Amino acid sequence: MGFDKFGRKSFTAITKTAKFVDLLGEGKIEGTVCTKCGAKYFPPRSDCSACLSKEMEWFAMPTKGTLETFTTAYYAPFGFEADPPYTMGVVDFNDGLKLFARLSKAIPIADIAVGMNVSIQPLKYDDGQISFEIIKA
Repeated sequence: MGFDKFGRKSFTAITKTAKFVDLLGEGKIEGTVCTKCGAKYFPPRSDCSACLSKEMEWFAMPTKGTLETFTTAYYAPFGFEADPPYTMGVVDFNDGLKLFARLSKAIPIADIAVGMNVSIQPLKYDDGQISFEIIKA
């Protein structure tokens, strides 16, 4: 599967980390880790920015974390006009890894709070695109 299947609107079909989309299709959310220095990346990278190594491996992202911050968008750029309102947040996994994603629309906005326990899960949109989202833990 190509990277053109990722997200609400994909702007690229080819990338060195296209396996990320295949893994999402299998129900897995994974990042990359440098085998030379141990630096972890999400979103995944094919090259380590810490030591410049190209020796990267995939690893399963933690599934539970804490919501560090969030915001609700009521306007969206071209290609996303049907999406608002939607809430986005940053999940802290307490090991140096953070993840930025939309929060599930199943979570009422009034229930969203900094510090809440959250999890992440793959998401398949009606049009066949796939991504991931933050859910309540």
